[in-house]
Amino acid sequence: MLLRSIRTVEHLRRISASSVSAYLTSPSLVSRALPRESALSSPISRFYYSNPHHRHTTTTSSPVSSRWRISIRHMSRRRNAAKGSAAYSSAVDLAMDSVVKIFTVSTSPSYFLPWQNKSQRESMGSGFVISGRRIITNAHVVADHSFVLVRKHGSPIKHRAKVEAIGHECDLAVLVIDSEVFWEGMNSLELGDIPLLREEVFVVGYPQGGDNISVTKGVVSRVEPTQYVHGATQLMAIQIDAAINPGNSGGPAIMGNKVAGVAFQNLAGGENIGYIIPTPVIKHFINGVEESGKYTGFCSMGVSCQPMENAQIRSIYQMSSEMTGVLISKINPLSDAHKILNKEDVILAFDGVPIGNDGTVPLRKKERITFDHMVSMKKPNETALVKVLREGKEHEFCITLRPLQPLVPVHQFDQLPSYYIFAGFVFVPLTQPYLHEYGEDWYNTCPRRLCERALRDLPEKSNQQLVIISQVLMDDINTGFERLAELQVKKVNGVEVDNLRHLCQLIENCDTENLKLDLDDGRVLALKYQDARLATSLILKRHRIASAMSSDLLIEQNNLATELAASCSTAVV
Repeated sequence: MLLRSIRTVEHLRRISASSVSAYLTSPSLVSRALPRESALSSPISRFYYSNPHHRHTTTTSSPVSSRWRISIRHMSRRRNAAKGSAAYSSAVDLAMDSVVKIFTVSTSPSYFLPWQNKSQRESMGSGFVISGRRIITNAHVVADHSFVLVRKHGSPIKHRAKVEAIGHECDLAVLVIDSEVFWEGMNSLELGDIPLLREEVFVVGYPQGGDNISVTKGVVSRVEPTQYVHGATQLMAIQIDAAINPGNSGGPAIMGNKVAGVAFQNLAGGENIGYIIPTPVIKHFINGVEESGKYTGFCSMGVSCQPMENAQIRSIYQMSSEMTGVLISKINPLSDAHKILNKEDVILAFDGVPIGNDGTVPLRKKERITFDHMVSMKKPNETALVKVLREGKEHEFCITLRPLQPLVPVHQFDQLPSYYIFAGFVFVPLTQPYLHEYGEDWYNTCPRRLCERALRDLPEKSNQQLVIISQVLMDDINTGFERLAELQVKKVNGVEVDNLRHLCQLIENCDTENLKLDLDDGRVLALKYQDARLATSLILKRHRIASAMSSDLLIEQNNLATELAASCSTAVV
């Protein structure tokens, strides 16, 4: 079973098998979620009257006829039905003037042929109005968009919308509409709190199967960090038993008269298992946009930890019986924690909150959540007080938190891929979208070496990229080198390659007769530089490729040429 984001036209990529197991239903969790009846309880004993004059009177205190028992059940059902009907009516009333239908035209790039796009596609989703004349929806509803239209309930007119901010990690986006006609009669929804387990919510949106607004009732099943499929990020999510179908994405989940979350994905193969983005994640996204004018991301401490549930390992690391925590197994070299913490430190507490041996912290009464949630809710460049145990002694450190980028990007929405072509060799930075071109089962079908680096390797320096040869456009100049595709480029003429831009500069500014590239597995690519340069233009013409480099590299090259010309003119003067 897989988690999936909801789109009407295309199915998004599947997550790897290693991450799927975390989302399979746990029998222990199910047993805790279901109400249990005592062996001594009966259908009658659960109903009782609370009479101020007869304090201990219940239905089991004296014989009750079957007619009264049936009447009691019917009264209870009618009360529950009345409550449900009132809540449903409230949700519908709120939705009529705030929930909208979104029409998106989008075009995704081809990562195997990065100089061209794939065919245009259309999709639909939902959204709702918040304060400030803004519309909240899912990022995957408007990802790679070229044109966005919005239609409000009861209107035949579609209005042009602009994407003001988009956060792919949290799968949220903010739309704005300039038309005054659109805002006539529209009301904004207010964000509420995290619902309790077994509380009812109403998911409102425009799912497939019809054109009108739809309201579906669901019950909150669990609250825990979940894999956000669109952004491949672990953030808090709420699981509900409402049917979230294609087109529901971006619609609100209403509890009472406030929004409890945003519908965004479901569990493939599961029956009525949907997920909504909770309000703490939504508020973090909106606050970041309001404060900085753009999406700021979610913070990370940059450490990987293992549980300390085994008594032996706790003893070896000198933890007392009162201590709980997690063991640091890996630290991101670009994080602030890398300068302060050490591998095999035991993190005991985060901002004064003790961390359990399983890595969780208290959330609410009898509920726990991984301490990563506390980290992700911090603002960029905000500090946290971290208590660690190091060689049997306790220490407290202030660590600055900020969003950290992986060595291999997990997504590249709303931007064109970078590439550089020389002598028919197509150089690109390794990204997960590139690996996704191998198909839905990319984890098993793409080159194993590239897959392992994409999922495990950490950056050693800022702006570092793994540059690979994605393919070889055949020509006399590169005959015999076609098997060098899918290998990483490590050095150019003995200089270590930092990223694609650096490789482009090294090759373009080559002043030697020969060009030598050191590749993975000790392979070598050697060419006569001037012959290869002449062949490049012929290869581009033969394959109908307009430019030897992507627009971002072309701009960089032009800027360097301008700076060089300016420095030369200054020297002459």
